[in-house]
Amino acid sequence: MSGKRVVIIGGGIGGLFTGALLSREGYRVTVLEKNATAGGGLQTFTRGGLTFETGMHILGGLRHGGSVYKICNYLGIMDKIDIVDADHDCMDQIDYLDEGLTYRLPEGREAFGRYLAERFPDERQGISDYLDAIYRIADEVDFFYLRPSSGGFKTYSEEFTMAADRLIEKYIGDARLRELLAYMNPMYGGVRGVTPAYVNALINVLYIDGASRFAGGSSQLAAALCDVIAASGGEVLTGQEVTRLAIDSERRACGVFTASGGHFSGDIYVSAIHPSRLVDLADEGAFMRAYTRRMHSLPNTYSAFIVFVALKPDSFPYINHTCYCQDRFGSVWHLSEDDDRWPRGFMYMTPAERAQGPYATKMIINCLLPYSAVAQWRDTTLGHRGREYERWKERRAARVLNSMERLYSGFGDCVERVWTASPLTIRDYYNQPEGSLYGISKDCNNLMASQIPVWTKVPNLYLTGQNINLHGICGVPLTAMLTSQAIIGDNSLTEKINHYHESYG
Repeated sequence: MSGKRVVIIGGGIGGLFTGALLSREGYRVTVLEKNATAGGGLQTFTRGGLTFETGMHILGGLRHGGSVYKICNYLGIMDKIDIVDADHDCMDQIDYLDEGLTYRLPEGREAFGRYLAERFPDERQGISDYLDAIYRIADEVDFFYLRPSSGGFKTYSEEFTMAADRLIEKYIGDARLRELLAYMNPMYGGVRGVTPAYVNALINVLYIDGASRFAGGSSQLAAALCDVIAASGGEVLTGQEVTRLAIDSERRACGVFTASGGHFSGDIYVSAIHPSRLVDLADEGAFMRAYTRRMHSLPNTYSAFIVFVALKPDSFPYINHTCYCQDRFGSVWHLSEDDDRWPRGFMYMTPAERAQGPYATKMIINCLLPYSAVAQWRDTTLGHRGREYERWKERRAARVLNSMERLYSGFGDCVERVWTASPLTIRDYYNQPEGSLYGISKDCNNLMASQIPVWTKVPNLYLTGQNINLHGICGVPLTAMLTSQAIIGDNSLTEKINHYHESYG
């Protein structure tokens, strides 16, 4: 048992998972979170008596034997979170409004491929080869499957680093099928010619293998992780916005200061916030100027406009899978563009209640949108953005609801009340530059420039969170594993988790 003190800046998913894993290994952890509630994308809020998730709607890796399942089971929290499987025969539904076409994709590699081959029989071999390719690419990533890493420089295949759209085009000739196979773009910030194939592969494999969702809201996972930290003598302190990271004469982190006047010190420090925010907090001399410039210049993924809908009782059916809608074929790589056609598409879902019946109580509609759409209000704060901003949100919400009306005739009659969030809301809520949904954008054309290791030049300072490696409910906990192992110093944590699953899973 270490007994070393660890201070973690940021109580989002990355900070909490890293804190819980280190607590389990005997470290004394203090997590500092600027918001009133910890959890980041796991946070929920209540409006009109309904609890809405802010970000973590679709779960991969939480089926029995999945990577995140293994981590949560090792932490002893699987029995504290209420998880339900998405429909096995339709994990995702994709609608194309202009063409009047609907695709209902089943889970499981074989069923997924068989369904697409039935709809596109001339592409049967290409579909099989494409699925082989994405599973082969995913298998190149040891940490995705919680395999111990051999360390050192790893060489990846040519397909691993090509653009996601090029990978699809390599195997698929039919233009519509290419579009369909890229439907998960809203899940990873995909950009044509830029997003690496490995991001597309990992996300698709994760959900093809089985999607889940929370019943009763995502904050239950945040609470369970906080309990793990507290049970080991640690603490998660909210309302503690870090304003300075102190660096001593030996260029080691020696303390953090908060806006409320707090001072916290430890042996080890972990940053779970955006790297550009971190370099701004650190004392001068902590990082080379070139590193600081690089952190500020890294491109961020796009943001979103989100509509939260309270539905009238017994008016709209509960849908136990995620739904995607596009106005027409040819839109999938343009969903974040802001023009007269916005929204070209969106993702929507009816979150599950703990005692879910046949009707939904609420809906969340997520429409991609660039930060530039709200840049004129960039200097405003939550609740003080002005009447014109509110009118702008009302107009945007009306366009989204009009698209839902095209999809479900009479949908407007099911709506009781609507709330909205813009890229500014996401920016201020998650402390993410430009309201970036998925952190730093990965670029296949300059992959090394967008890769940030968990180590820093400050020897007792480490990084974690969605900006490091992969985002999302699977990527962030797995990055927390990498950060924790870097601190511990070997692969023992991976071995412990796998051994625990084999013995008690």
